[in-house]
Amino acid sequence: MNRLWSRVGVRVTAVGLLVAGATGGVYLGQDQDQPRSAEASVVAQVAADETQLLKQRQSEHAAARAFQRQAEGNAAEKAATAAKAAAGKARQAEQKVIAQKKAAAEAAAKKKAEEEAAAKESGGDSGSTPEFDGDIPASCNEFSGNRAIGCTLMLKAGFEISQFSCLEKLWKKESGWNEKAENKSSGAYGIPQALPGSKMKSSGSDWKTNPATQIDWGLGYIEGRYNTPCAAWGHSQDVGWY
Repeated sequence: MNRLWSRVGVRVTAVGLLVAGATGGVYLGQDQDQPRSAEASVVAQVAADETQLLKQRQSEHAAARAFQRQAEGNAAEKAATAAKAAAGKARQAEQKVIAQKKAAAEAAAKKKAEEEAAAKESGGDSGSTPEFDGDIPASCNEFSGNRAIGCTLMLKAGFEISQFSCLEKLWKKESGWNEKAENKSSGAYGIPQALPGSKMKSSGSDWKTNPATQIDWGLGYIEGRYNTPCAAWGHSQDVGWY
């Protein structure tokens, strides 16, 4: 643009000088007036053409700048639209995850409530707990091994000696009182057949090998869900599990 203005400026100056010369020539002689007038007209026309060319170039540059600004504006608008769409998809995905977690929590709560209701109906309530009607041991001295440990810990947990006959039958059915008993299909483990066995780590890190740790956990499970060993045994007889 600066070079264009320089060229035009030089030409206009030259034209001006020619026009001035032509005008001055009028006074030099009558015979030269007409040729010089014609020359001045040509020079003036050249100047007009140069001016028109300059205006045309200015218009072209202005149009180019306007087009560039419009293109930049369109690109920015497209980028903003894409960003807004991406943010909307992210919000939808987040809401979907929240809804799934909520549904899972509600399903788990419902299942727990149903299990508790079933436990009460099957004898989990202390008011309807069935008592063992068979032989009642006089003391834990009648047993040995894991059964002796189980009887001692049961009394320590606050249960009556009469409850041990139910507990003895329950865990005989589940594991044979073997602390290493494992159900390969379900993953249940130990004397109380905890599912999964790792639940028993709440009673001790040696839950895999220590019968006392397993029995302690099993008694807590029975008390929390069925209140007494006999209630747990009654449920096991009704549905096959406790």
